[in-house]
Amino acid sequence: MQLYNTLSAEERAQLIDEAGKERLTLSFYAYAKIEDPKKFRDELFIAWNALDALGRIYVAHEGINAQMSVPADQFEAFRNTLEVYDFMKGIRLNVAVDQDDYSFLKLTIKVRHKIVADGLNDDSFDVTNKGIHLKAQEFNNLLEDPNTIVVDFRNHYESEVGHFEGAITPDVENFRESLPIINEQLQDFKEDKNLLMYCTGGIRCEKASAYFKHQGFKNVFQLEGGIIEYTRQIKEENIESKFIGKNFVFDHRLGERITDDIISQCHQCGKPCDNHTNCANDACHLLFIQCDECKATMENTCSTECLEITHLPVEEQLQLRKGLQVGNKVFRKGKSDSLIFKNSGDLPTQPLGKVAAKNIRQKIAVKKVLVGKGEHYYSKSKIAQFLIENKELSVGDRVLISGPTTGEQEITITEIYANGGPCETAKVGDQITFELPFKIRLSDKLYKIIEPSEKA
Repeated sequence: MQLYNTLSAEERAQLIDEAGKERLTLSFYAYAKIEDPKKFRDELFIAWNALDALGRIYVAHEGINAQMSVPADQFEAFRNTLEVYDFMKGIRLNVAVDQDDYSFLKLTIKVRHKIVADGLNDDSFDVTNKGIHLKAQEFNNLLEDPNTIVVDFRNHYESEVGHFEGAITPDVENFRESLPIINEQLQDFKEDKNLLMYCTGGIRCEKASAYFKHQGFKNVFQLEGGIIEYTRQIKEENIESKFIGKNFVFDHRLGERITDDIISQCHQCGKPCDNHTNCANDACHLLFIQCDECKATMENTCSTECLEITHLPVEEQLQLRKGLQVGNKVFRKGKSDSLIFKNSGDLPTQPLGKVAAKNIRQKIAVKKVLVGKGEHYYSKSKIAQFLIENKELSVGDRVLISGPTTGEQEITITEIYANGGPCETAKVGDQITFELPFKIRLSDKLYKIIEPSEKA
């Protein structure tokens, strides 16, 4: 039986789009003794593939760590696949606050040495002697205690866009780096301070709290379920949020907004911004913060060097990457020298800006009709190609181009080429091209925006 993903991200996105089903983004973890991680991995793949569940999952002898996308109508069936295993009976599933049907586009289950790379020797301390778990209101109460030290156990690119008020935010690129740094910083506070810790979904704190108790810290507390569960509780129970900004998440969305505060800057121009971008240069993929204006100007790239490379023919780009060791640039997230306004470490609490108020009826107010689908993008000439499958499209029409990676982009058509020649109106069956300042994908849809005076 085939136990691996065979579809590309674009092909999977197209299937999701065609299915038209609501999907739920969720995460969970469990520490447990798994004798045969490979066998466990294969069992999960068979069960989840049958449910069209997607995600990135790590399994090891010590347990499981999963971030997933599951069809909403299969949620209970998915939960049943977990209940088969004693250590996952009644497990808490952290369901995302902001849902996106395209958060994950592949089912990837990997066997690892550990489910979180912490660099610790688990045999050297009792990993079950964890800190006290706190719910949202309890966490807020302890946060206000002047005898409390709160520590963010996430990486710099996560805490830069959002963190709890007054938190220590280590300038690190991975969890493993943070443990000795925090231990050294807090040596004088082992006996008399409350050590309050948090992370995205709680998994990093499970190990960290036991480690710090082993290091001699007397009063160790952790946020149960992490920021994701905290957000759910403050919304349901109308509790004041002590977290400011955005919670970075490791899927297509790259973030869930918790408050309207923007506490970070575009790494290229300095404008208040907290939207992450992965550099479009396949030899880079640097993760950095980029505003909409710089995104358009730099075409999703982190530097002029990368911008120029993306304009080269694909064959030439592949040749440039051949044998090149690019790992350091790829994984030094947000710390490239080409980013003028990068920031990490000791971060501000005062917001630099606010998110613009959203019209909650905007999606209803903007009427559109599907016209066609994306077929190709010619990077060097910035030309997009679409196939017209429904309705006509004319010069002067406002269109919406929508897709899981592209997002939603509105433009006005100023010139159309149909089947190789210029035209005023393209008809069903025509293969059309026109200029676009951004790359399209095969999963992108082309919609015509219907003005109030028009009929769909």
